[in-house]
Amino acid sequence: MQATAYTYDAGTRTGSVLLDDGTPVPFDAAAFDAGGLRLLRPGQRVRIETEGPEDRLRITLVTLQTF
Repeated sequence: MQATAYTYDAGTRTGSVLLDDGTPVPFDAAAFDAGGLRLLRPGQRVRIETEGPEDRLRITLVTLQTF
């Protein structure tokens, strides 16, 4: 699934993304670390992997979107 980076805190390695429908979804440090990223800037296009029901989506991986 693709999304857009919305917030990112380098100190805690947590943040949130915006899904294409505008829904914000938070991610934790484990999801950020799983993607192998060192930094994330708001507005960057990312690929995410999720689990759980749509109304309680949990991000398990955040990485840069490559084409």
